[in-house]
Amino acid sequence: MPLQNALSISRARAASCALINLAATPGLGSLLARRYWAGMGQLLLALIGFGLLVAWMCILYDRAFRQQLGESVPTTPFGWLGKWGLICFAVAWAWSLLTSISFWRQAAAETHRGPESAPPRLAELPRKNSDNQ
Repeated sequence: MPLQNALSISRARAASCALINLAATPGLGSLLARRYWAGMGQLLLALIGFGLLVAWMCILYDRAFRQQLGESVPTTPFGWLGKWGLICFAVAWAWSLLTSISFWRQAAAETHRGPESAPPRLAELPRKNSDNQ
């Protein structure tokens, strides 16, 4: 299978991959569109960002519960977890947006180009005249 056919993408597939990439999980749509390196990078960044945000929320809720119970609340700063989690996830989402635009444009260009799998036209063969027989 030639490389261009392996990387070709239809408009419907591009639309569904872009929707998955932007609305569900950054990187998952890129993986489905066969953009493996970009998809793995986006997914890794999104998971790191999500993990940092979850850790920030757990610490925030733990401190809120301790305060409500009258226990001592640690004063160590933890806001960096939320900030970097948000930054990582935002970068993954922006990267997935750019990747979605790229395979959307590729699908539009392939639609305008037409089918490349049509066989070549054969030369005209001489016709037999029924009068000469």
